[in-house]
Amino acid sequence: MSAMSISSSSSSSSSLSSSSSSKSWIVHGLVLGATTAAAIGAHFYLRRFRKFRSRVIGIIPARFASSRFEGKPLVDILGKPMIQRTYERAKLASMLDQVVVATDDNKIAECCRGFGADVIMTSESCQNGAERCSEALQKLNKKYDIVVNIQGDEPLIEPEIIDGIVKALQYAPDAVFSTAVTPLKPGDALDTNRVKCVVDNLGYAIYFSRGLIPYNKSGKVNPDFPYLLHLGIQSYDAEFLKIYPNLPPTPLQLEEDLEQLKVLENGYKLKVIKVEHEAHGVDVPEDVEKIERYMREKNLS
Repeated sequence: MSAMSISSSSSSSSSLSSSSSSKSWIVHGLVLGATTAAAIGAHFYLRRFRKFRSRVIGIIPARFASSRFEGKPLVDILGKPMIQRTYERAKLASMLDQVVVATDDNKIAECCRGFGADVIMTSESCQNGAERCSEALQKLNKKYDIVVNIQGDEPLIEPEIIDGIVKALQYAPDAVFSTAVTPLKPGDALDTNRVKCVVDNLGYAIYFSRGLIPYNKSGKVNPDFPYLLHLGIQSYDAEFLKIYPNLPPTPLQLEEDLEQLKVLENGYKLKVIKVEHEAHGVDVPEDVEKIERYMREKNLS
């Protein structure tokens, strides 16, 4: 708080400021209370669903209008659209009973049907991949226990990683979400397109950030610290995914623009597995050349 003023005019101004501040905190408290109530209600609802989660679907959310890379799912990577490469890798996972593409764009839908993928059309109002997966899930005729959100910009995602996060969620009944991390390359430490993660000793996420975490006193990257890079793939408890879009946005989620933070801020557990994965996703046009170069080096067709 600012120092108390000795003038009557300043005192009056201070009173108005205090009143305004009080109103602000009251509004903040009401919003926080609503958020807390929604979260508590969701927790109560989910406690009814603690049977073993066996039925699994993989959903690849894809949109054409991206601020960083418009039309990204259709970009050519060594002769195939990126969305096709992602779909073909996902189909190799043994834990998925079905794989579908969820999109709001007819060009993407037509492309996907062309190479044999099942497509679910979703609305343009979806704010992120989780919301698109949630809408797609509700349009399916079958019931599933786990939904795997497979980012369409991970054309070299390993089927073993998909299987790994499914198993992680299956054997962590207190978690509603699971994902994977891999060692962060020093050159990506300050890249805000590369999301970093910190994990506790039991394998649950503590925080995600576009900035470097942890951040030491020197303000420099520590070459000896095992920083973790978040991979885009993640899986959800299907009942939680129905609730997720109705949870109000949270401050950290909005500040970092990371959907995982809304899960953590509402008090849910998020299980993390650590994997070795060299080829990362395509965030910006420059990443396409990196992926193609990596594929040529590893003789991947």
